[in-house]
Amino acid sequence: MEVKARAPGKIILSGEHAVVHGSTAVAASIDLYTYVTLRFPTPSDDDDTLKLQLKDMALEFLWPISRIKDALSGLGCPDSSTPTSCSIEATKTLAALVEEQNIPEAKIGLASGVSAFLWLYTSIQGYKPATVVVTSELPLGSGLGSSAAFCVALSAALLAFSDSVKIDLNHQGWLLFAEDELDLLNKWAFEGEKIIHGRPSGIDNTVSTYGNMIKFRSGSLTRIKSNLPLKMLITNTKVGRNTKALVASVSERTLRHPDAMNFVFSAVDSISEELSSIIQSPVGDDLSVTQIEEKVEELMEMNQGLLQCMGVSHASIETVLRTTLKYKLASKLTGAGGGGCVLTLLPNRTIVDKVTSELESSGFQCFTAGIGGNGVEIYLGGGSS
Repeated sequence: MEVKARAPGKIILSGEHAVVHGSTAVAASIDLYTYVTLRFPTPSDDDDTLKLQLKDMALEFLWPISRIKDALSGLGCPDSSTPTSCSIEATKTLAALVEEQNIPEAKIGLASGVSAFLWLYTSIQGYKPATVVVTSELPLGSGLGSSAAFCVALSAALLAFSDSVKIDLNHQGWLLFAEDELDLLNKWAFEGEKIIHGRPSGIDNTVSTYGNMIKFRSGSLTRIKSNLPLKMLITNTKVGRNTKALVASVSERTLRHPDAMNFVFSAVDSISEELSSIIQSPVGDDLSVTQIEEKVEELMEMNQGLLQCMGVSHASIETVLRTTLKYKLASKLTGAGGGGCVLTLLPNRTIVDKVTSELESSGFQCFTAGIGGNGVEIYLGGGSS
C-alpha cells in the first residue's frame, strides 16, 4: 500500500514582527510543496524496519521496529483520533533514537525534524514497518514554512491509512480532505511543529493545511479567500538568520522608542487590514485587476519601509530591493528578515527573465510561485503524479 501527500509552503504578505506586538498579519500558501510518500511492505518483503529517506539530502534513517517499540511502548497506545503532545520524557527518548542514527555534523539541525517524524509516525500508526520518502521544493530555514509543510504532509499520509479519516482508497489522483479531517490533521501537524520549534504560532501549519490565506491577530486565526490570482517572485538570499534574536531586537527597540514604534505597529496593522480587504474584493475586467495589483504593490512597499524602521532588513535584502526596483517591481522581505527570502509582486503579464537572471547572478536563488492555492492533498492510485 502506498500514498503520497503534498503540503504547500507559506509566505507572510504583511505584518511580520508587528504581529508580536498586537498588529494583524496576513499569510498565504504558495504553490511550492513538500512531498511525503508512505509505503507499507507486503508480507513477502520480510521487512521489519521503519525507514525515513530524505531524498534531497541523500540521507536515510533506519530503525528496527522492535527498537522503537521497546523505547516508546511505555507511553501508551497510539490513538490517531486524539492529537497528543510529546512529553519531556518522550522527547528525551526520541532524541536518543535519533542520536543512534549518527546524523552528519553539517546536518545536525535536522535532528528535531527526525524526532517529530518518529513522534507523529508512532502516535498515528503505532509500531508498523514502513518506508517514508520526503522530497521538497522549499529551501530549508528560509522562512517559507518548510518544517510545517513536512509535518502537514507527513500527518496527511499517516492519517490516510488510519481509522480517523474516511478516504476512498479506490480514488485515482489528487484528493482533498474533508473539513473536520483537516482540523484533526492540522492539530497533529502542530504537535510536530512544537517538537521542532518549541513554541510555534500555528500560522505555518494552518496555512499549509488549509491553503489560501489567513489573517492572524493576538492568537486568533481567520481564514480568508483571495479572488485575485497573485503571483510572486520569491528570492532566497541564502543568508541565515536567527529569528529569536531578530524578534528580541524589535522588542528592545520598542522599549527604547515606545511612542515611535507603536505608531509603526499601528501603521502595519492598517496595511494588513487593507491588504486583506483588497485581496477579497471582487475582480472584474483587466483594468480592475491592474488597479488591485497597484494597491498591493504600494502596500508592500510601505510595509517594507516599516520593517526597515524596525531594524530587521539586511544588506542582502536591500540588494534585492534595488535590483527589482530597476524593473519597476515592488518587493518586501517575508518572515523574520535579517536575510531569508524577499517577495516581489509580479503583475499580470510581467516578464521575469531579466530580473531573475540579474538576481541569480548576484548569488541568490529565485522561484516563481502562485499564492493562495490549495492546502494539503493526497495522491492515490498508480501512474504519474
